[in-house]
Amino acid sequence: MFSLSRLTRPKALAVCAAPVVALLAVAGLAPLPFAVAQPGSTANVLGERGGKQVITISGAPTRETSGQLRMTTIVATGPDMDVSLSDVVDGWFRTDRSVMPKDSVYPTGDNVKEVEKHNLGDMKKSQDAATEAALAYLDADGVDGTDKVKVKVDLGDIGGPSAGLFLSLGIIDLLDGNGSGGDLTGGRNIAGTGTIADDGKVGPVGGVSMKTQAAKRDGATVFLVPKDECSDAQAELPKGLRLIPITTLKGTVDALRSLDRGGKVPSC
Repeated sequence: MFSLSRLTRPKALAVCAAPVVALLAVAGLAPLPFAVAQPGSTANVLGERGGKQVITISGAPTRETSGQLRMTTIVATGPDMDVSLSDVVDGWFRTDRSVMPKDSVYPTGDNVKEVEKHNLGDMKKSQDAATEAALAYLDADGVDGTDKVKVKVDLGDIGGPSAGLFLSLGIIDLLDGNGSGGDLTGGRNIAGTGTIADDGKVGPVGGVSMKTQAAKRDGATVFLVPKDECSDAQAELPKGLRLIPITTLKGTVDALRSLDRGGKVPSC
């Protein structure tokens, strides 16, 4: 045993600091329950990915389209990868990185195969909901023959539900465009994200600030964002990328039609 009172001030500070330094050193090396995300790939749902058409429609004639509808993704450290304190600090100070709780990115555990299976299952559900929502919208909008339409979607190894909105928009554009003979995109490169429900409601997703950067990188000028995530999208918004908040499939189509006409469009 010894008394700090018998030590000089510098020595006492050194003794007190030693455990703190040791603790920080251990923390710096210990894995933390975070994932570090960065902008991922985008895919034009009106075109091809990996040499295969993303949306294939049978049972009704489809249109030739111009412009692009780009779904966006993020890339995150894997569920079995350790993220250290230095990784987290580095991510917090970089605009092209985002630090997220691991369980918000991988809610199903830390087994890579299980996560991949879960994400692909979510994508399949998203595709089914996107098809149902798009055909219901077209039927309500007076488009005939939707009961005969069959839709096949191929996005390769992309998983998760966040492509739902854009798959619905792609189906609508391929079958009916803007409803007046033109393209739903107005010839623009439009990107965005959002889940879709059978009834056409658009839901929030994660990593929006990273997705806006991916969109700008791949040439988009407009980004469709779930309304509740406007502030996240604005956080690191690239210059020249216009945000349009959306809550429903119908509202999204209306906004795109208005954008093409030069009319009033919602903004964050």
